[in-house]
Amino acid sequence: MKIVALLTPFLTLASTPLAQATPPSDVPRAELRALVENVVQADGYRYQATDSAGRSMDAAKIIQDGTGGYLAVYHTMRADGRFHAAIATSTDLLNWTFTQDFGAGSSQPTISEVANGGYLVAWEQDPSNHIAVHYYTNRTNLLTASASRQFDAPRSLSPCAEGTPNIYSVTLNPDIDHSVIDIGGHYYANCKVDRQMRAKLTNFTSWSASTQSTFDNSLLHWGVQGNIGDRDYTSFKGFPFGLIEGQYENNRFESWRTFVYDYTTGNADRTDIHTHAGSVAFANPSITKVKTPAGADALLVSLFIPSEGAAGGEAGQLIYFRKY
Repeated sequence: MKIVALLTPFLTLASTPLAQATPPSDVPRAELRALVENVVQADGYRYQATDSAGRSMDAAKIIQDGTGGYLAVYHTMRADGRFHAAIATSTDLLNWTFTQDFGAGSSQPTISEVANGGYLVAWEQDPSNHIAVHYYTNRTNLLTASASRQFDAPRSLSPCAEGTPNIYSVTLNPDIDHSVIDIGGHYYANCKVDRQMRAKLTNFTSWSASTQSTFDNSLLHWGVQGNIGDRDYTSFKGFPFGLIEGQYENNRFESWRTFVYDYTTGNADRTDIHTHAGSVAFANPSITKVKTPAGADALLVSLFIPSEGAAGGEAGQLIYFRKY
């Protein structure tokens, strides 16, 4: 009888919803969100980031440089009234030396190093806004914008616009002409609001894209009714996560917010980002695991703070990193 008395509660508990295992990605997702949210406790930060030429580093994506420093791609509105993407180098993640302009009409750039020592840079190109992908065989060619391959993706999901790329992965079989490049982006659904897409560029010649309704639904769940646009991807504690922007109300820049997306569960968490002065709107997120100049593991986050949701002295590009 004593044995039965001990076992019965265990069996009852195991059959209840409370005893169901939580998804294994929940805890690392919460840790990641906490790192992203607290700019005040960052190990390094820079508001209103600009390069050595005085260009604003809007929508910056930063990666580790094989030489021991860092590379950033970003865009700036120039005197010709068009965005120009550019690349810069840094040794400390906060001060950036302008290197090269990628040309008029390029915006929202992203960058990834390839296993063979080359680099991929993708951006949104106007006119006829679409995703452009450029391949550079080595660092020298990257820093001089001397591409050996380039591909302008056909729009297939929207007649109006597709863009804001991120690069998920690059598989060489064995070279760039025999490769699969997995790319995320947005499409302008019904020419009204941005929604999520994912595409594959095969052998640098063939493009196929599909909508990502699960991604969209994770933000619609939180009441996002405007654009669901730029995103970036990383792994953390062995799980795949993303940062993504969502606009609660279309055409209201102060309603931009950043969310943490869990690729394992298809769920998104709202973030409550705390800056030094109290800005509330955050867009164009990117996230990268890096080694700090001192060699520590850190998460590097880049966010654009629209003036409509910015506190004093914080409007523009925010770059910060936190050790973990």
